[in-house]
Amino acid sequence: MNPYEAYMKEISQPMRDELTNAGFTELTTPEEVDTFISEKKGTSLVVINSVCGCAAGLARPSARESLNNEKRPENLVTVFAGQDREATSRMRDYLEGYEPSSPSMALLKDGQVLHFIPREEIEDYEVEEIVANLTNAYNQYC
Repeated sequence: MNPYEAYMKEISQPMRDELTNAGFTELTTPEEVDTFISEKKGTSLVVINSVCGCAAGLARPSARESLNNEKRPENLVTVFAGQDREATSRMRDYLEGYEPSSPSMALLKDGQVLHFIPREEIEDYEVEEIVANLTNAYNQYC
């Protein structure tokens, strides 16, 4: 690992921990993404994490807070854009029809996208609005 990669890994670790400590499983390789998509049944929240400010102040807090809803996804996973590039690229392959966006969130059922929240619906929104967007989807699909 070169010094830049080591530095970025160290810097991004708290951003990863914010989701994994809330119960999300990190998918760091394309193979882990493929296995997850092919084997996990039921509803899944996928968070495409990022180092940007809207991920820190809006996406991660909203994803965590949304889990306080009575209905919630059975599976929680995350990939890290800009860090785990191959895993993120593979996950985006499964989000067919949606432009690559980070941060972003997708609610899947049996690997199929039911609801997608792109960066444009995170940036410049309040945490409460994003949580409502997520929990409305949970109430409809979970």
